[in-house]
Parts: sequence; C-alpha cells; structure tokens
Amino acid sequence: MTVGIDARNSASAAVGLAFEAARSRGVRLHVVHAWTLPAQAAERPFPALEKDRATWEDDEVQRLSDALRPWRGKYPEVDVLADVVLLAPEVALAHAAGNSGLVMAGRRSGRTALALLPDAGCPVMVVPV
Repeated sequence: MTVGIDARNSASAAVGLAFEAARSRGVRLHVVHAWTLPAQAAERPFPALEKDRATWEDDEVQRLSDALRPWRGKYPEVDVLADVVLLAPEVALAHAAGNSGLVMAGRRSGRTALALLPDAGCPVMVVPV
C-alpha cells in the first residue's frame, strides 16, 4: 500500500486512513514525499551544487520523519517505508504504485490524483482533505 504525503502540510485524513488500512491488512505502508528544488536553485545561472542538493534533501527527510512520528506512535505494528524523492508528486506516486496494491492520495487541488490515474497500475483512492 502506498500513500503520497506533503510533509510540509500533511493531510491527516489521508495519512490516518492509509495507516489504518495498512494495519488492518497487515501490509507495509510505503509513504512517498515528493519535493522540488527551492526557488533559489532555479534562479542560479548554474546547476545546484551537490552539497546544496544533499542539504535540501536532508531537510525533506527530516520533515517527513517529523510528520510520520505521531502516526508511527499510534500504529507501531505498521511497517513503514518512508521515501523522499526529487520528482513531481504524480510521477513519484506512479513509480511507487508499481509495487503496490493500492495507492492513496489526499485531494487538495485534485491535480496529482488526476495525473496519477492513467499511470498508477493499481487502484487509486483519493481522500478529501
């Protein structure tokens, strides 16, 4: 089972539903947080330095860890694979869904869920947030 999460503004309804579904099915929960380079990197006339990219990614990993901490405490029996990827959310979820029986996405704008539908390769659950 896979769920997409924005660690900066996590949709607790989608995350809670994903943890509960993984617990009840006894399956591992793959949590995917997609991120992009900061605007300051796009403004540079040269590509971002590897050191800077690594620092930004470390910050995203910490954000995801912080966002998952209460859920891991509430559902200690759920095996969680936390994944931070530098991709568009719909691309990251489509890749992760290839090994999943279900992919869940919170719906704020619906853009990610709509883009995910044709490429998911498994059922997609869109959770209102």
